[in-house]
Amino acid sequence: VQLQASGGGLVQAGDSLKLSCAASGPTFSTYAMGWFRQAPGKEREFVARIRWSSSWSASNTAYADSVKGRFTISRDNAKNTVYLQMNSLKPEDTAVYYCAAYRPGSSWSTPDYWGQGTQVTVSS
Repeated sequence: VQLQASGGGLVQAGDSLKLSCAASGPTFSTYAMGWFRQAPGKEREFVARIRWSSSWSASNTAYADSVKGRFTISRDNAKNTVYLQMNSLKPEDTAVYYCAAYRPGSSWSTPDYWGQGTQVTVSS
C-alpha cells in the first residue's frame, strides 16, 4: 500500500483545511486508516482514525481529545481516499500531518504503512 497525502497549507487561526490521502492497492477498503501529526520538536501523535466499514457510523471513528469536535475523518472506498476535515484551526495544530494505514488486526499504535506527510501551518 502506498499513501499520498495532500491538502496542507498556510491558514489563519479559525480557518478550515481538508487533507486528503490517496491510497494504492486493491485491499484499501479493508484497512483502517488514520491521521497523525508531528510538530517541530515533538513526537508524532495520533489525530484520528477510521475503521473499515460498509456503512458509516460514528463508532467507526476515534479522535484525539485535542481535535475532537473540530476535526472529522472520513473515507471514500470507491476513490481509495481518506480525508481529514479540519475546522476552527488553532496555531497549536501546526504540524506535518501523516496518513497511515492498518492491516486488519494491527495495533492502533503501530500503523503498517505511512504516507509522506503534508505541512499544515496555522498563524495566529
